Amino acid sequence: MKTIFKQTYQQLKEQPLISIVSVAGTALSLFLIMLVVMIQQVKVAPFSPEGNRDRMLHVKFGSLLTKDGETNGPMSLHAINAIYKNLKTPEAVTAYTYFPTREPLSANGSKSFTANVKLTDAAFWHVFDFKYIYGKPYNEANFKAGIPLAVISRSTAIKLFNTTGDVVGRTFLLKYITYKVAAVVSDVSSLATMSYSQIWIPYTTDQETCNMVWNNTMGMFSTTILMHSPKDEAKVHAEALANLNKYNLTIKDSGNKLANRNRPYNTEKESIDFAANLEPDLSAEHRTELIVFLILLIVPAVNLSSMTHSRLRQRISEIGIRRAFGCTRWSILSQIITENMIVTLCAGALGFIMSIACGFIFTDSLLTPAYSNSYNNGPMVNIGILIHVSTFFYALAFCFVLNLLSTSIPAWQACKTSIINDLNGKR
Repeated sequence: MKTIFKQTYQQLKEQPLISIVSVAGTALSLFLIMLVVMIQQVKVAPFSPEGNRDRMLHVKFGSLLTKDGETNGPMSLHAINAIYKNLKTPEAVTAYTYFPTREPLSANGSKSFTANVKLTDAAFWHVFDFKYIYGKPYNEANFKAGIPLAVISRSTAIKLFNTTGDVVGRTFLLKYITYKVAAVVSDVSSLATMSYSQIWIPYTTDQETCNMVWNNTMGMFSTTILMHSPKDEAKVHAEALANLNKYNLTIKDSGNKLANRNRPYNTEKESIDFAANLEPDLSAEHRTELIVFLILLIVPAVNLSSMTHSRLRQRISEIGIRRAFGCTRWSILSQIITENMIVTLCAGALGFIMSIACGFIFTDSLLTPAYSNSYNNGPMVNIGILIHVSTFFYALAFCFVLNLLSTSIPAWQACKTSIINDLNGKR
């Protein structure tokens, strides 16, 4: 292997222009592929506070069919409680306002500022795994009693109380109500679309929002279901459908019907749900991704193949001498593929680093989620969000496929000519 590394390095030095173009082309190809992969990964890969995304099912919006047409949007607590909150199969079910609102807040007469506020129930803290810095969230008893407690993000606590220390127990004014800080959590990236906010309060303290109901079915709330295992998805769907059918019987006389559209959706399906009146098509999404990946692989592979072919033409005599001394075609072929794999891996590492850097630098333009105009925080990212084990193996797989596509045919053509022609430098 040491000899192969030396030979690879020497080959790159002998043809610097072709080598630079080859490495740059491979790096650019892997950069584009990994950028597409990362944009998709941040929507479905687990990270706090959505570390159990593989066990989550979501009902972000509902679809109510009425005599006058169709209404789409968040649902009422009445409908969510009747259909989803009483499910027996899941580990936990939470109801919350999907869209955080901007609300003014202040403490000790200080200058007020706005922060994103999400209304939740007590089960919210079981479904989502927040990182607690101080204190603990409100429990079921606090929630049912309507006690004005709040969980706030670290940056909000610093801005509100002008300290980095423990502020649990301190009070602040929110929507003309005095709330007490129950816990401080790490800031949440807006990429965690279901759990994102800066302040979380019990919805039992805001009856005005709870009472914003249309046709008794549509309202301001969404729900997330935490399963014991991803294998429970079919059972949860069946149980939810049975509850939905019972609920539709109760509103039948009004001429309304809540459309199912195969809800609830798992995290991957929910990530492409941009229109509540249409069921997301995962198969079509996968086909589109496959076409994009093939284009990003095949186009550079064709160009790199011609460069590999050009490099090998200058090694015909070398190949002939090695074959004259008994080296087999397979031995030569495997060495050429190995040499090119080393170059591909080096270029792939460069492309991988470029994609990570691009993810950090252009986070706002690349990763901003839909419906996030009212969010105070942007899509904060860190290495843990951008890079996962699966992302690394994607990069390795793309490097391997690109190497095979661009090297195998030229290498085989270089090895199949006769030894005499090889020695004479002929093809």
